[in-house]
Amino acid sequence: MSPPDLNLLVTLDVLLTEGSVARAARRLRLSPSAMSRALARLRETTGDPLLVRAGRGLVPTPRAIELRERVGRLVEEAQGVLRPADTLDLTRLTRTFTLRAGDGLAETIGPDLMARLGREAPGARLRFVVKADKDSAPLRDGSVDLETGVVGKAMGPEVRALALFQDRFVGVVCQGHPLSLGEMTPARYAAGRHILVSRRGLEKGPVDEALEALGLEREIATIVGGFSTALALARGSDLIATVPERHTGSLRAGLDSFPLPVPMPAFTVSLLWHPRLDADTAHRWLRGCVREICAARFQGLPMG
Repeated sequence: MSPPDLNLLVTLDVLLTEGSVARAARRLRLSPSAMSRALARLRETTGDPLLVRAGRGLVPTPRAIELRERVGRLVEEAQGVLRPADTLDLTRLTRTFTLRAGDGLAETIGPDLMARLGREAPGARLRFVVKADKDSAPLRDGSVDLETGVVGKAMGPEVRALALFQDRFVGVVCQGHPLSLGEMTPARYAAGRHILVSRRGLEKGPVDEALEALGLEREIATIVGGFSTALALARGSDLIATVPERHTGSLRAGLDSFPLPVPMPAFTVSLLWHPRLDADTAHRWLRGCVREICAARFQGLPMG
């Protein structure tokens, strides 16, 4: 059995409202004969005559009277679905957004973002979750609304990306550390005891490859899963952490930082989301907040 033609709902709504084939035809900009054919299809589909002759006019059948209010609501709801979204009223917005952020970024931009939400949308909440991998599945299944990260091969091809800022890796040590004084050279850097950050538990990273190209090797004293842990260890020891500069700006307070003495390319941190949320007005507003906060905090700020 073929599915019913849902366009007939609009026709039925107008016919039951007007109670006249001629007036319904004018309202829908159809010819009277076309409207008569549409009424015949409706009668066949519903199994009811719907409108019957009474003197010089038409009157609704009991079935038509029963359907009139339901059909009107259905058409109104369908038209609402197909209309552009209403203007967003932030003061009435009650919604929880989930942001999956790279380690350290929540601490850096989180206070500004929460203050912005408090001013503009006090009923909205922001839930930060740790980014344990680069899998795009949480964006795809809707468990995450927004994500920050570096665009890579693991990202789903449909995911939208908006560049936020450029970053680079720096070395970080506690105040008074020997590396805080004097010229930084690859040999001095490699001679220290290091913290390696690897979410996958790898024993080497890009810094080790850059050192090897210079004939050097560093001692990895410990491996941790995030930059915040690396900085906490560096704060209370003689270990050297290597972390993104802008990403961890707030976390590095009270520590000494220095540019890496080995060639490491800068990288772009982007805002990521699924295309089904492109037109969502509340989501667009949140994306704009993150973009503007990052622009204010990072753009024009020299690295190093």
